[in-house]
Amino acid sequence: MKKHLLFVLEPISILFLVFFLLFFSISAQSMIQNQEWLFNHLSKNQNLTKYTYQVVALYPHDSRAFTQGLIFHEGFLYESTGLYGESSLRKIDLRTGKVLLENKIDEIHFAEGLTLFNNLLIQLTWKSHLGFLYEVDTFEYIGSFEFPYEGWGITHDNQNLIISDGSDTLHFLDPKNFLVTKEIQVHLNGLMINQLNELEFINGKIYSNVWHTDLILIINPDDGEVIGWINLTGLEKQSDLSKNVLNGIAFDQTNNHLFITGKNWPHLYEILLIEER
Repeated sequence: MKKHLLFVLEPISILFLVFFLLFFSISAQSMIQNQEWLFNHLSKNQNLTKYTYQVVALYPHDSRAFTQGLIFHEGFLYESTGLYGESSLRKIDLRTGKVLLENKIDEIHFAEGLTLFNNLLIQLTWKSHLGFLYEVDTFEYIGSFEFPYEGWGITHDNQNLIISDGSDTLHFLDPKNFLVTKEIQVHLNGLMINQLNELEFINGKIYSNVWHTDLILIINPDDGEVIGWINLTGLEKQSDLSKNVLNGIAFDQTNNHLFITGKNWPHLYEILLIEER
């Protein structure tokens, strides 16, 4: 009887293994196609403003940090790191990469995007449908709010919080009651662009990286139209699109520079955007 059972299980195990390998092979290929597909569509549109970059400075970054959100405030970096059991909120010295203040997140939560609004740090969770509020100087816990979708990236336009959920939709929330005030779908020539991830609001426009790409979209917050893009291909030579993806965008208003890093990147880059003509 045991021999017959083993005989039945072995083909099932083999089939499962084949399915497992095929699934991840297709997933890896789709990641590559996503970068190529988006790059090709952006490149063909002559009406878009295209930017490349110049590295202004290179700083150390904790390669163990699974970066999910990044902001720059009064000379310091604030970072949200993810993974269950490893999620945290950090205040970081820019030049040394040293963690100056850290708040560990309960292991049941996978931390995501981060923004600063009215001196409150607002940190999202991936699938817990919760956002956490902290006092910026001390990381004192202030409270939480709920939302019905996945949490990916978050920023604000000085009036509304703006949240991405991995789809093509951006949700605008009233920061007083966290109710949705409007939603926009991000599109390019009528094509919806999904997997919107880390967000930053810069000079009246939404900047969003697209998951598993080295591309950042510049989006009109009124209607979701893509009006420009940044090609960061090759910025981090040690990055791997299957894992160590670009996932940190912070803006320095003083000199108009961007800080860029990614999941488990050993470096953080300060860059100047250069418009291509």
